[in-house]
Amino acid sequence: MTVPMRLQNTAAVDAVPAEDAACGGAACQDGRPRVTALRLSAFATHRRAEFPLGPLTLFAGPSGSGKSSALRAYEALARLGGGASLGEVFPDPGACVPERARPDAGRRRGFRIGCTVDGPAGVVRLDLAVQAEPGLRIAGERLTTGGVILLETALRDPSRPTVQAAWHTAGSSPVTRAPLPDNRLGTALLPLRVAGRTDGQRQVLAAAEQMVVALRSVYSCDPVPRHMRAPVPLGAGRLLPGCDNLAEVLWRTRSECGRRHGLLVAAVRDGCAGQVVDVLAEQVSSGAGQGSVPTGRAVQAVRAARAVRAVLDRGDGLRTPLGLLGDGELRYLALALVLLTGPGVLEVDTAGEVPEALQTLTVLADGFDRDLDVRQRDRLVRLAARMCERGHIRLVGTVSDPSWASGVDGVTVVHLEP
Repeated sequence: MTVPMRLQNTAAVDAVPAEDAACGGAACQDGRPRVTALRLSAFATHRRAEFPLGPLTLFAGPSGSGKSSALRAYEALARLGGGASLGEVFPDPGACVPERARPDAGRRRGFRIGCTVDGPAGVVRLDLAVQAEPGLRIAGERLTTGGVILLETALRDPSRPTVQAAWHTAGSSPVTRAPLPDNRLGTALLPLRVAGRTDGQRQVLAAAEQMVVALRSVYSCDPVPRHMRAPVPLGAGRLLPGCDNLAEVLWRTRSECGRRHGLLVAAVRDGCAGQVVDVLAEQVSSGAGQGSVPTGRAVQAVRAARAVRAVLDRGDGLRTPLGLLGDGELRYLALALVLLTGPGVLEVDTAGEVPEALQTLTVLADGFDRDLDVRQRDRLVRLAARMCERGHIRLVGTVSDPSWASGVDGVTVVHLEP
């Protein structure tokens, strides 16, 4: 049963608290690391906010309520966990600073974000303070579990490109101190710096690795229908965030797993008009295709390689190119494919040293219901709930009106207000 609650006067959540929301499903039983809460202490329009994240979470609210910025913060943490630098993750850091934030005595302004990850190492919290002005750098970072500070960094000397770090040792010395770069997430660097000789060091490593594994397995997906209509060259067969190469991925996946492809066909049959007996890709000449035509380098690529286009098999000898489908049908098909596939097919930076069976992929879907009609959004959210219940995939999306999803089992709705 759904229980409404309030968070920091910024959000109402139709769900149980963060730690409880993640438990009870398959992920809680198999020990896969998963992000169970997102903290936006001071980020864009958010202040002192903490949002629980279940297997399927939808941020809802009117325009300007901060739905997209919440997903942007999540994606930023994921990229930092994967080793990206601050400059790569925040090309416009000023946009992340709360509008009314005042500079301190040193004329510095910044923002604060964080998350909680649950897994075999327990409940681990990461909090990050970033200086955005006058220069982009990490001002402080803290990794904790069970009240124990495992890592703490602070900007001691603004003239140096480093932060002073101290991590838990619990040996002859309670902590180890060393400088770390001020443009990288310290937690992601710990496995390269901590020896693991003492129980304390091993606890630090376990917590850091759990945090990094949970954050790195993130796929940000926003299908763009106008980019999905033209033929595409065959390549690696990994789905891009905009799903431009949907046809190429169908060419690969249809023969790799018949059962999974059958589930995709059934889902497409539920969400697309007319009879659908198969979804496939077929080779075409460089000039063939329906809908928008690639230009510039895309044209050269199609001419230089075998090109394929995606079609719906209607079962009576008629095949409908995806270029003739509506925007809602294309977004529905692309999101269904994402939910039914895995990291091996998606363009995602996973922790390669960790088996996929021990990872949980998180899909970030801004505008989850964009262009979908009533039937499509109902079918899609129910498909998402079924897949997320299994534990190998989680989804965090945004919607304007969540009323259609509130009654679906397994959905956590976070209500945001401007």
